[in-house]
Amino acid sequence: MLESSNRKTFTYTQINTGNIKVVFPLLCPVMEREWIDGWDCKMIYSESGYIEKDCVFTTTHHGNQETVWHVIHYNKENYALEFLRVTPNENTVRIKIHLEELEHSKTKVHIYYLYTLLKKSNAATEFKAIEQSFFDSMYWWEKAINYYLKTGLKLKKA
Repeated sequence: MLESSNRKTFTYTQINTGNIKVVFPLLCPVMEREWIDGWDCKMIYSESGYIEKDCVFTTTHHGNQETVWHVIHYNKENYALEFLRVTPNENTVRIKIHLEELEHSKTKVHIYYLYTLLKKSNAATEFKAIEQSFFDSMYWWEKAINYYLKTGLKLKKA
């Protein structure tokens, strides 16, 4: 049995330069193709074809392994969503996102990731790499969505 050292939480808060009613719909795996360079997903289940409660989709993780995403909470009235992301033989991640309107053209995005490692490893070393990747991803996400909100264009990775 793995010990609690195989679990770690990371949080980040973004400021998005757009109205909450514009920002929230962009947090959909289908819509993310419009503003995240290199993002793609395969929709497995969705009644609407877009994000909704119990929507399931996959992405390629680190360029080769399939990761399964399950939307376990989706509330567009309260601007909140939650995913369970599973990368087999690697980790699970519970992702909670809640948006808060700051003013008409600014939105605060609260992001919470709870990682659980699925295999015995040097958790400290693995979490150090995950932490760097998490913050790099959060900085890129914030920069990319704000660029899209400003220009309507996808920011290309260098």
